[in-house]
Amino acid sequence: MSTKKDLRHHLREILSTTSPEELRERSLAACARLAETREYARAEIIMVFLSLPTEIDTTPLVFRAWRDRKRVLAPKVSWEQRRMLPMEIRSLSDDVHESTLGIREPVQGMPFPVANIDMVIVPGLGFDRTGNRIGRGRGFYDHFLAHRDWKGVACGFALDSQLVNQVPITEHDMQVDMLVTDKEVLRFGP
Repeated sequence: MSTKKDLRHHLREILSTTSPEELRERSLAACARLAETREYARAEIIMVFLSLPTEIDTTPLVFRAWRDRKRVLAPKVSWEQRRMLPMEIRSLSDDVHESTLGIREPVQGMPFPVANIDMVIVPGLGFDRTGNRIGRGRGFYDHFLAHRDWKGVACGFALDSQLVNQVPITEHDMQVDMLVTDKEVLRFGP
């Protein structure tokens, strides 16, 4: 597993062989584990990625956050600006649609100030035990986490099988502060 390309291929293979039932069960376990963390307890405003069918499912987390009276944001991709715009959602049926690229995102809304977001749930194809992540290669989350106003907790969210020994990194790659899987919670940094 030397290059990012090889690693992405390997991780996509792992995800594609996970059955929908197993994915659902493991997603529920990871959501429950995340909801028990002190970081989640403290967060009032959370940005959550809306998962693709082959990714860990964030739907139970969104419902849990609403039950816990948290404000939930989801990223809307601005391809022209090459960045993500955090927008509040109050319903997964009315406030969310599927983009032309098959990504679920907020229908509309005003972008939320990055400085006010307490926690961002970060997707990734893979993570290592030092907080490095490998995404899909477009750099949207790296760009977001590098924003000068960002002060919250970046929480990677993945299946245990997406943990790898080492993620090759470049100077533009941003680490997560913590990682929650269906098996454990890992914290990084000072």
